[in-house]
Amino acid sequence: MLDINEIMQILPHRYPFLLVDRITEMEPGKRIVGLKNVTINEPFFPGHFPGHPVMPGVLIIEAMAQVGGILAYLSSDEATRSKVTYFMGIDNARFRKPVSPGDQLRLELVVTMHRRGIWGFNGKAFVEDKLVAEADLMATFGDKAS
Repeated sequence: MLDINEIMQILPHRYPFLLVDRITEMEPGKRIVGLKNVTINEPFFPGHFPGHPVMPGVLIIEAMAQVGGILAYLSSDEATRSKVTYFMGIDNARFRKPVSPGDQLRLELVVTMHRRGIWGFNGKAFVEDKLVAEADLMATFGDKAS
């Protein structure tokens, strides 16, 4: 549905902090599914952890937030699309299984709330069909820094 070039037109993130490779499904205002291919070339693996590479949980949450930002952006009007999405909050984060090089994260987010420019999402991250992480996230739009 969206490839990396289209994602980069929406998100301000770039390597090494762009953590979404593809959007495979989306219902504007309702839900989205994104993919992150986890490779040994990720810049965090040499230090997390040497000899036993594990993707940091906070980066799994960041990947979820980026996918949520794409959904909020594509569900908004043109005036809002001139702004940037900001991550506002996280609740109920849980990490179930480690994520390693070679895994593909499937990031599924469902809108739980949208009021006065604030978006709420329930996010789940899967490797194959196993739940590896979940969290409730909030985001809003703001002016781009000059």
